[in-house]
Parts: sequence; structure tokens; C-alpha cells
Amino acid sequence: MEHRLSYEGFAYDARVVGSPAEPGAVPVVILGGSSQDRYTWVRHETRLTPTAAVITVDLPGYGSADFLPAAYGLDFLADAVHHMITGLGHPVVHLMGACYGGNVALRFAQRHPEAVRSMILAGTTLAVPEGFKAAVAEWEEMLRRGDRAGYASGMVAAFTAPAELGPVRKRNVMARMLHRQGANRTARELRMDAEHSDRLLRHGVYASGPLPDVPCLTFTGEYDTLTPPSHSRQVAGLFPRARFTTVKETDHLSLLERPSEVADLWQRFYTGAPFDELDFLNDVERLERPAAPLAAV
Repeated sequence: MEHRLSYEGFAYDARVVGSPAEPGAVPVVILGGSSQDRYTWVRHETRLTPTAAVITVDLPGYGSADFLPAAYGLDFLADAVHHMITGLGHPVVHLMGACYGGNVALRFAQRHPEAVRSMILAGTTLAVPEGFKAAVAEWEEMLRRGDRAGYASGMVAAFTAPAELGPVRKRNVMARMLHRQGANRTARELRMDAEHSDRLLRHGVYASGPLPDVPCLTFTGEYDTLTPPSHSRQVAGLFPRARFTTVKETDHLSLLERPSEVADLWQRFYTGAPFDELDFLNDVERLERPAAPLAAV
């Protein structure tokens, strides 16, 4: 079911699928990266919906939602997520955040800890990578020159791993998809992309602060060059109880390169089923430390 919502004057779109057999089951909210939308996760939903409703969203500034000026940062986006789940009647959710969506999820957990049952963060980092900052400047110059092909090739280079690093599932498929997306972006989409880049550089991607003592899983592809595995492990270290792993034969796009396996991992984590021995994962590391007192942020 589609829902057109509005927060602080900005319209956005949420999508709810699934009707789990267990009454009162906690839904899963998926927050994707800047180039993903609420339909990106259709293949993953089929694995999740038997046990939980799945909520996907185009937040203000992304997808079909209203344009959002870069002056609005993570706090606004996190509060928009809270506005969404409250409006849909779900006081508590499981959160899954990918790439920049993971940063929105982190800020949501800081600002609304009571609303988080558990968290999965994929390809998330605590600082904008220097290489990405340089790439953004190059992309802006390419677009000023009208070099769509160069822009598209730059997207491929940023989000996929070089072939010499190791085998990556669907490498060529993902490269073609990214190139096609970059070459065919509309004027509206390019304007939103530019504003997103400005938002990243202006506000950063993480503000320190206590996080709730909830189960957390962080992971990325073993060959991720945009947000390398060490970044995901650092994110795991922020939580009192966390597990960290990497997905074999994938890079930053692990969720799309091995969608069935990743969806199985999500479902196992949310339901408390074991996943340490899954053959598509490298070693699963457990990180634990005392919980810090929560405070309003």
C-alpha cells in the first residue's frame, strides 16, 4: 500500500507490503542510499514479509519526494522517518539502513531510541571518504560540461570494486546498471543528486552521541572500496551489542549483488535465528561493551 505523507511542508512517499501471520509483529523499515528508491527492495521483501511488514520510503529530497534543500541534514531526515512510522501506527520498528540510509538510521536511533527494536547497517561509514569528496567535485565539473558519459563512468568507478581485487557477483550487471542510471538521470534527479552531495559535505554523515542498547548487525561486501569493511566494523563498535561481518564475492553493492542471501541474513537477524555459519559470509565478529547513558540529542 502506498502512502503520500508530508513532514514540515515536504511531501514524501512510503510503501508498506506484507501482512505477517503473527499479530503485533514489529515491522522492518528499509532506508536505502541516495540512488535507491522504495521499489529497490522488492526482491528482498519476499523473504521478509512472512514474518514482518516491510516499509520502504522515498524521504524528502529523494526519489519521488519533494526536493529538499541541502540546509536540511540528518536530523531532519531522521525526524521524517519518525513522523512516518508514527503516522503509520508503528511505535517500534526494526531498522535497516544502507549506505547514506545507514547514517539516517544511526541518527534516528540517537534521536528516537525508544522506537528501535534492532538495527542492520550495510556499507555505512562515520565520515565522508576523501576519495568520494574528490569524485563529487569531478562529477559536478563533468555535468557542467555536459559530459554525461564521464559522469556515468565515474559512478561506476566509485561504487564498484576494481576487477583485480577479487571475484564479485554480477559485477558487469551492476556496472551496466550504474552507467545507465548515470547517463539517463533527468534534470530533476541531477538537481537532487547535487543537493544530496552538498548535504553530505555540509553536514557530514555522523554526529557522536549515545546509541540504544539494541541488537545491531553491520556488514558490507568483502571488496567494498567506497566504505571498506573497517568502516562497518567501526560502526559496530558504537553499539553495546553488535556483530560485524562481510559478504563474500561482493563490494559496496552487496545488497544488490546477492539479494536472496542478504535478505535471508536480514530475516535471520530480525527473528533471532542463527546466521554465523551461513556459507556466503566471512567470519562473524561479536563486539560488546558497556552501554552509555542515553540523552536527548
